Amino acid sequence: MPDSSVDAILFPPIAPYRTGMLAVDARHTLYWEESGNPDGEPVLFLHGGPGSGTSPRQRQFFDPAHYRIVLFDQRGAGKSTPLGEYRDNTTPLLIADIEQLRRMLGIERWLVFGGSWGSTLALAYGQTHPQCCLGFILRGIFLCSRSEIDWFLYGMEQFFPEVHAEFVAPIPPAERHDLLQAYRQRLFSDDPAIYAPAARAWSRYEGRCLYLRPDPAAIEDFSSDAVSLGVGRLEAHYFLHDGFMAPDQLLQNVPRIAHLPAVIVQGRYDIVCPPVSAWRLHQAWPQARLEMVDDAGHAAFEPGTARALMAATERFRQSLRV
Repeated sequence: MPDSSVDAILFPPIAPYRTGMLAVDARHTLYWEESGNPDGEPVLFLHGGPGSGTSPRQRQFFDPAHYRIVLFDQRGAGKSTPLGEYRDNTTPLLIADIEQLRRMLGIERWLVFGGSWGSTLALAYGQTHPQCCLGFILRGIFLCSRSEIDWFLYGMEQFFPEVHAEFVAPIPPAERHDLLQAYRQRLFSDDPAIYAPAARAWSRYEGRCLYLRPDPAAIEDFSSDAVSLGVGRLEAHYFLHDGFMAPDQLLQNVPRIAHLPAVIVQGRYDIVCPPVSAWRLHQAWPQARLEMVDDAGHAAFEPGTARALMAATERFRQSLRV
Protein backbone atom coordinates (compact mmCIF):
# COMPACT_ATOMS: atom_id res chain seq x y z
CA MET A 1 0.00 0.00 0.00
CA PRO A 2 1.20 3.59 -0.60
CA ASP A 3 2.84 5.40 2.31
CA SER A 4 -0.05 7.16 4.08
CA SER A 5 2.34 9.72 5.57
CA VAL A 6 3.24 10.83 2.06
CA ASP A 7 -0.43 10.96 1.03
CA ALA A 8 -0.99 13.39 3.90
CA ILE A 9 1.68 15.67 2.38
CA LEU A 10 0.40 15.61 -1.20
CA PHE A 11 -2.68 17.26 -2.64
CA PRO A 12 -5.72 14.92 -2.83
CA PRO A 13 -6.03 12.55 -5.80
CA ILE A 14 -7.57 14.02 -8.94
CA ALA A 15 -8.66 12.68 -12.31
CA PRO A 16 -7.66 14.21 -15.63
CA TYR A 17 -10.22 16.37 -17.38
CA ARG A 18 -8.73 15.57 -20.79
CA THR A 19 -6.62 12.74 -22.20
CA GLY A 20 -5.42 11.79 -25.65
CA MET A 21 -2.97 9.93 -27.86
CA LEU A 22 -0.55 11.95 -29.98
CA ALA A 23 1.06 10.27 -33.00
CA VAL A 24 4.52 11.83 -33.22
CA ASP A 25 5.77 9.70 -36.12
CA ALA A 26 4.94 6.52 -38.00
CA ARG A 27 6.18 4.36 -35.12
CA HIS A 28 5.37 6.15 -31.83
CA THR A 29 2.12 7.36 -30.31
CA LEU A 30 2.20 9.15 -26.96
CA TYR A 31 -0.34 9.15 -24.14
CA TRP A 32 -0.97 12.60 -22.61
CA GLU A 33 -3.32 14.05 -20.04
CA GLU A 34 -4.35 17.33 -18.41
CA SER A 35 -5.69 17.79 -14.90
CA GLY A 36 -6.25 20.63 -12.44
CA ASN A 37 -7.29 24.07 -13.64
CA PRO A 38 -7.75 24.34 -17.44
CA ASP A 39 -7.05 28.09 -17.20
CA GLY A 40 -4.23 27.74 -14.68
CA GLU A 41 -0.48 28.07 -14.83
CA PRO A 42 0.84 25.29 -17.08
CA VAL A 43 3.25 22.77 -15.56
CA LEU A 44 4.84 19.86 -17.41
CA PHE A 45 5.72 16.71 -15.48
CA LEU A 46 8.58 14.64 -16.96
CA HIS A 47 8.81 11.08 -15.66
CA GLY A 48 11.97 9.12 -14.99
CA GLY A 49 13.56 6.02 -16.38
CA PRO A 50 13.75 6.53 -19.27
CA GLY A 51 10.81 4.22 -19.67
CA SER A 52 9.05 4.27 -16.31
CA GLY A 53 5.94 6.15 -17.45
CA THR A 54 3.61 8.36 -15.43
CA SER A 55 1.26 7.50 -12.57
CA PRO A 56 -1.88 9.21 -11.17
CA ARG A 57 -0.07 10.07 -7.93
CA GLN A 58 2.28 12.40 -9.79
CA ARG A 59 -0.59 14.85 -10.34
CA GLN A 60 -0.71 15.37 -6.57
CA PHE A 61 2.45 17.52 -6.35
CA PHE A 62 0.50 20.47 -7.76
CA ASP A 63 -2.31 22.63 -6.40
CA PRO A 64 -5.15 21.67 -8.80
CA ALA A 65 -6.88 25.00 -8.25
CA HIS A 66 -3.83 26.85 -9.59
CA TYR A 67 -1.98 24.60 -12.02
CA ARG A 68 -2.86 23.22 -15.43
CA ILE A 69 -1.07 19.90 -14.95
CA VAL A 70 0.29 18.14 -18.05
CA LEU A 71 1.61 14.58 -17.85
CA PHE A 72 2.65 12.39 -20.75
CA ASP A 73 4.36 9.06 -21.28
CA GLN A 74 7.57 9.36 -23.26
CA ARG A 75 8.31 7.17 -26.27
CA GLY A 76 8.16 3.48 -25.38
CA ALA A 77 6.85 4.10 -21.84
CA GLY A 78 3.61 3.69 -19.91
CA LYS A 79 0.50 3.95 -22.07
CA SER A 80 2.46 5.17 -25.10
CA THR A 81 2.84 2.67 -27.91
CA PRO A 82 4.69 0.53 -28.73
CA LEU A 83 5.78 -0.25 -25.15
CA GLY A 84 9.54 -0.70 -24.82
CA GLU A 85 10.22 0.49 -28.37
CA TYR A 86 13.80 1.77 -28.56
CA ARG A 87 13.96 2.48 -32.28
CA ASP A 88 13.46 6.14 -33.20
CA ASN A 89 13.91 6.94 -29.51
CA THR A 90 16.52 9.61 -28.72
CA THR A 91 16.80 12.69 -26.53
CA PRO A 92 16.42 15.12 -29.47
CA LEU A 93 13.26 13.27 -30.53
CA LEU A 94 11.86 13.45 -26.97
CA ILE A 95 12.55 17.19 -26.96
CA ALA A 96 10.72 17.53 -30.27
CA ASP A 97 7.81 15.53 -28.82
CA ILE A 98 7.52 17.94 -25.89
CA GLU A 99 7.41 20.88 -28.28
CA GLN A 100 4.77 19.17 -30.42
CA LEU A 101 2.68 18.55 -27.30
CA ARG A 102 3.12 22.16 -26.11
CA ARG A 103 1.98 23.57 -29.44
CA MET A 104 -0.95 21.15 -29.67
CA LEU A 105 -2.13 22.24 -26.20
CA GLY A 106 -1.74 25.92 -27.07
CA ILE A 107 0.67 26.60 -24.22
CA GLU A 108 3.13 29.47 -24.58
CA ARG A 109 5.37 28.72 -21.59
CA TRP A 110 5.27 26.22 -18.76
CA LEU A 111 6.97 25.29 -15.52
CA VAL A 112 9.04 22.12 -16.08
CA PHE A 113 9.16 19.50 -13.32
CA GLY A 114 11.36 16.41 -13.69
CA GLY A 115 13.02 13.80 -11.49
CA SER A 116 15.87 11.36 -12.17
CA TRP A 117 15.89 10.90 -15.97
CA GLY A 118 13.12 13.49 -15.94
CA SER A 119 15.68 16.00 -14.61
CA THR A 120 17.99 15.08 -17.50
CA LEU A 121 15.24 15.62 -20.05
CA ALA A 122 14.05 18.81 -18.34
CA LEU A 123 17.54 20.32 -18.59
CA ALA A 124 18.00 19.18 -22.19
CA TYR A 125 14.59 20.52 -23.19
CA GLY A 126 15.04 23.80 -21.36
CA GLN A 127 18.46 24.39 -22.86
CA THR A 128 17.01 23.80 -26.32
CA HIS A 129 13.85 25.87 -25.80
CA PRO A 130 14.48 28.30 -22.90
CA GLN A 131 11.89 30.71 -24.27
CA CYS A 132 9.20 28.10 -23.57
CA CYS A 133 10.06 27.65 -19.87
CA LEU A 134 8.90 29.54 -16.78
CA GLY A 135 11.32 27.72 -14.47
CA PHE A 136 12.37 24.29 -13.25
CA ILE A 137 11.80 21.92 -10.35
CA LEU A 138 14.39 19.15 -10.58
CA ARG A 139 14.81 16.08 -8.36
CA GLY A 140 17.39 13.31 -8.07
CA ILE A 141 19.75 14.80 -10.61
CA PHE A 142 21.09 12.58 -13.39
CA LEU A 143 23.47 14.18 -15.90
CA CYS A 144 23.89 11.00 -17.97
CA SER A 145 27.67 10.98 -17.58
CA ARG A 146 29.73 7.84 -18.06
CA SER A 147 30.64 7.85 -14.35
CA GLU A 148 26.94 7.91 -13.35
CA ILE A 149 26.17 5.05 -15.74
CA ASP A 150 29.09 3.00 -14.39
CA TRP A 151 27.90 3.72 -10.86
CA PHE A 152 24.45 2.36 -11.69
CA LEU A 153 25.89 -0.80 -13.21
CA TYR A 154 28.65 -1.47 -10.68
CA GLY A 155 28.87 1.10 -7.87
CA MET A 156 25.47 0.46 -6.28
CA GLU A 157 26.84 -2.94 -5.25
CA GLN A 158 28.69 -1.13 -2.46
CA PHE A 159 25.36 -0.38 -0.76
CA PHE A 160 23.10 -3.13 -2.12
CA PRO A 161 25.40 -6.16 -2.55
CA GLU A 162 22.61 -8.74 -2.38
CA VAL A 163 20.49 -6.75 -4.84
CA HIS A 164 23.42 -6.38 -7.23
CA ALA A 165 24.13 -10.11 -6.97
CA GLU A 166 20.57 -10.78 -8.15
CA PHE A 167 21.07 -8.27 -10.99
CA VAL A 168 24.19 -10.03 -12.32
CA ALA A 169 22.94 -13.58 -11.66
CA PRO A 170 21.36 -14.03 -15.14
CA ILE A 171 24.67 -13.04 -16.79
CA PRO A 172 27.39 -15.72 -17.18
CA PRO A 173 30.57 -14.85 -15.21
CA ALA A 174 32.58 -14.47 -18.42
CA GLU A 175 30.30 -11.58 -19.51
CA ARG A 176 30.06 -9.70 -16.22
CA HIS A 177 33.01 -7.41 -16.97
CA ASP A 178 30.67 -5.50 -19.32
CA LEU A 179 27.16 -5.71 -17.92
CA LEU A 180 25.75 -3.14 -20.31
CA GLN A 181 26.75 -5.13 -23.37
CA ALA A 182 25.66 -8.38 -21.75
CA TYR A 183 22.20 -6.96 -21.04
CA ARG A 184 22.10 -5.37 -24.48
CA GLN A 185 22.31 -8.80 -26.11
CA ARG A 186 19.35 -9.98 -24.10
CA LEU A 187 17.14 -6.88 -23.85
CA PHE A 188 17.10 -6.26 -27.59
CA SER A 189 16.43 -9.85 -28.58
CA ASP A 190 13.29 -10.50 -30.60
CA ASP A 191 12.45 -13.46 -28.36
CA PRO A 192 10.24 -12.52 -25.36
CA ALA A 193 11.59 -15.57 -23.52
CA ILE A 194 14.96 -13.81 -23.59
CA TYR A 195 14.15 -10.10 -23.33
CA ALA A 196 11.33 -10.25 -20.76
CA PRO A 197 13.34 -11.86 -17.92
CA ALA A 198 16.27 -9.54 -18.65
CA ALA A 199 14.04 -6.46 -18.51
CA ARG A 200 12.48 -7.66 -15.26
CA ALA A 201 15.90 -8.26 -13.68
CA TRP A 202 17.13 -4.81 -14.73
CA SER A 203 14.01 -2.96 -13.59
CA ARG A 204 13.74 -4.88 -10.30
CA TYR A 205 17.36 -3.99 -9.54
CA GLU A 206 16.53 -0.30 -9.76
CA GLY A 207 13.24 -0.66 -7.91
CA ARG A 208 14.93 -2.27 -4.92
CA CYS A 209 17.43 0.61 -4.61
CA LEU A 210 15.04 3.58 -4.93
CA TYR A 211 14.06 4.19 -1.31
CA LEU A 212 15.98 4.87 1.87
CA ARG A 213 13.71 2.25 3.43
CA PRO A 214 12.57 -0.54 1.07
CA ASP A 215 9.13 0.00 -0.44
CA PRO A 216 7.48 -3.34 -1.36
CA ALA A 217 4.90 -1.62 -3.60
CA ALA A 218 7.64 0.07 -5.66
CA ILE A 219 9.55 -3.19 -6.02
CA GLU A 220 6.39 -4.95 -7.19
CA ASP A 221 5.67 -2.13 -9.64
CA PHE A 222 9.17 -2.19 -11.12
CA SER A 223 8.96 -5.98 -11.40
CA SER A 224 5.74 -5.87 -13.45
CA ASP A 225 5.75 -6.49 -17.19
CA ALA A 226 4.09 -3.12 -17.83
CA VAL A 227 6.96 -1.19 -16.22
CA SER A 228 9.97 -3.48 -16.60
CA LEU A 229 9.99 -3.66 -20.40
CA GLY A 230 10.06 0.13 -20.74
CA VAL A 231 12.59 0.66 -17.94
CA GLY A 232 14.91 -2.22 -18.84
CA ARG A 233 15.08 -1.66 -22.56
CA LEU A 234 15.07 2.14 -22.61
CA GLU A 235 17.51 2.70 -19.77
CA ALA A 236 19.99 0.36 -21.43
CA HIS A 237 19.35 2.00 -24.80
CA TYR A 238 20.04 5.49 -23.47
CA PHE A 239 23.05 4.33 -21.44
CA LEU A 240 24.56 2.73 -24.52
CA HIS A 241 24.35 6.09 -26.30
CA ASP A 242 25.34 8.33 -23.34
CA GLY A 243 21.87 9.82 -23.41
CA PHE A 244 22.43 11.00 -27.00
CA MET A 245 24.38 13.97 -25.61
CA ALA A 246 27.97 15.19 -25.62
CA PRO A 247 30.02 14.79 -22.43
CA ASP A 248 28.96 17.32 -19.78
CA GLN A 249 26.56 18.90 -22.27
CA LEU A 250 23.98 19.68 -19.61
CA LEU A 251 26.50 21.50 -17.41
CA GLN A 252 28.10 23.41 -20.27
CA ASN A 253 24.72 24.66 -21.48
CA VAL A 254 23.48 25.91 -18.10
CA PRO A 255 24.04 29.56 -19.19
CA ARG A 256 21.11 29.13 -21.60
CA ILE A 257 18.70 28.73 -18.67
CA ALA A 258 20.57 30.41 -15.81
CA HIS A 259 18.21 33.41 -15.95
CA LEU A 260 15.23 31.19 -15.07
CA PRO A 261 14.25 30.25 -11.50
CA ALA A 262 15.01 26.71 -10.43
CA VAL A 263 14.82 24.45 -7.39
CA ILE A 264 16.98 21.31 -7.11
CA VAL A 265 15.73 18.69 -4.62
CA GLN A 266 18.17 15.89 -3.81
CA GLY A 267 18.04 12.97 -1.39
CA ARG A 268 21.18 12.83 0.72
CA TYR A 269 21.23 9.02 0.57
CA ASP A 270 20.23 8.67 -3.07
CA ILE A 271 22.08 5.56 -4.22
CA VAL A 272 20.66 5.52 -7.76
CA CYS A 273 21.66 9.12 -8.56
CA PRO A 274 24.24 10.15 -5.93
CA PRO A 275 24.19 13.75 -4.64
CA VAL A 276 27.46 14.69 -6.35
CA SER A 277 25.54 15.26 -9.59
CA ALA A 278 23.16 17.71 -7.91
CA TRP A 279 26.18 19.44 -6.40
CA ARG A 280 27.89 19.69 -9.80
CA LEU A 281 24.74 21.17 -11.31
CA HIS A 282 24.45 23.68 -8.48
CA GLN A 283 28.09 24.69 -8.90
CA ALA A 284 27.41 25.37 -12.57
CA TRP A 285 24.10 27.06 -11.71
CA PRO A 286 24.52 28.87 -8.36
CA GLN A 287 21.34 30.87 -8.95
CA ALA A 288 19.36 27.63 -8.58
CA ARG A 289 18.19 26.74 -5.08
CA LEU A 290 19.64 23.41 -3.87
CA GLU A 291 17.71 21.55 -1.17
CA MET A 292 19.42 18.45 0.22
CA VAL A 293 16.93 16.16 1.95
CA ASP A 294 18.78 14.48 4.79
CA ASP A 295 16.38 11.57 5.34
CA ALA A 296 15.73 10.41 1.77
CA GLY A 297 16.98 8.18 -0.99
CA HIS A 298 16.09 8.52 -4.67
CA ALA A 299 12.30 8.26 -4.77
CA ALA A 300 9.99 11.25 -5.09
CA PHE A 301 7.46 9.69 -2.72
CA GLU A 302 9.59 9.68 0.42
CA PRO A 303 8.23 12.09 3.04
CA GLY A 304 11.16 14.52 3.12
CA THR A 305 11.46 14.68 -0.66
CA ALA A 306 7.70 14.95 -1.22
CA ARG A 307 7.58 17.79 1.31
CA ALA A 308 10.41 19.64 -0.47
CA LEU A 309 8.80 19.18 -3.87
CA MET A 310 5.45 20.39 -2.58
CA ALA A 311 7.15 23.46 -1.08
CA ALA A 312 8.76 24.14 -4.47
CA THR A 313 5.49 23.95 -6.40
CA GLU A 314 3.88 26.23 -3.82
CA ARG A 315 6.78 28.69 -4.07
CA PHE A 316 6.34 28.86 -7.83
CA ARG A 317 2.58 29.22 -7.39
CA GLN A 318 3.16 32.34 -5.33
CA SER A 319 5.91 33.84 -7.50
CA LEU A 320 4.76 33.11 -11.07
CA ARG A 321 1.74 34.46 -12.87
CA VAL A 322 -0.01 32.99 -15.89
